[in-house]
Amino acid sequence: MDLELGGAVVLVVGGTGLIGRAVVARLRAEGATAIAASRGATDGLVLDARDPASVTAGVDSVLARHGRLDGLVVAAAPSARTLDAARHADPEQVLDAIDAKAMSFLRLANAALPTMNRAGYGRIVGVSGQNAFLTGNVTGSVRNAALIIAAKNLADTAAGSGVTINTVSPGIVSDTPVSEVEPGRGGESSPEQIADLIAFLLSPRTGAISGESIAVGHRVRGVTSM
Repeated sequence: MDLELGGAVVLVVGGTGLIGRAVVARLRAEGATAIAASRGATDGLVLDARDPASVTAGVDSVLARHGRLDGLVVAAAPSARTLDAARHADPEQVLDAIDAKAMSFLRLANAALPTMNRAGYGRIVGVSGQNAFLTGNVTGSVRNAALIIAAKNLADTAAGSGVTINTVSPGIVSDTPVSEVEPGRGGESSPEQIADLIAFLLSPRTGAISGESIAVGHRVRGVTSM
């Protein structure tokens, strides 16, 4: 299937991370101009998603250079493995994690939406995680759930505008994902598999899909959700 991404300009924040790198590579293979952005980018755009001024400057830089912004991917957040499990219910850690993940997504989406709304077209995808569907770690659950809820609110506001906003929620990310899915856990997926889904959601072909939270890897085995 031709995803019709040739010539599209997509900003990938967290574009030097495990998932972000795969997204950038997939988009470039489709003929899109994919701009990798991160705090420490050496071959891309330096952007700190926790700094509103940096977010504004980053989006303005893309527009100044390319004259358009067709897509935004937000994969910028510390891995769940970096969170302190002993402090999983510590309000300070929870708030910091929400800021790093959900609020970073919100800052970036808010910065991109005016341009997309004027163009009558845009695609925004946030990377959440299947911890949003599980209990046992307040930090991991709340930061991911907050991103999904923020994205759904923005998607509803943008309904009918030509701009779509969705989230993807990987389980464990591995270069060599196993096929087995244990009860009470989500399935594993590779960065490339996640990138395939994100590329599809960024495509003009997905204009009828918005406000969705899509699991990557088998959704938590033994748990139902609507």
